[in-house]
Amino acid sequence: MCGEMQGMRNFLTKEEKLEILSEYKESLEKEVAGIEERIQDLKKKNS
Repeated sequence: MCGEMQGMRNFLTKEEKLEILSEYKESLEKEVAGIEERIQDLKKKNS
């Protein structure tokens, strides 16, 4: 996310902050889903 902030204004509106944080949250949720999928695959291989 730090890389995304380069070149942006110093002061964002509440709406802009909300949008950025919502997108970041969605990205993290997708990452968690991928991790959970990988864990399940590893469990199946070890069974």
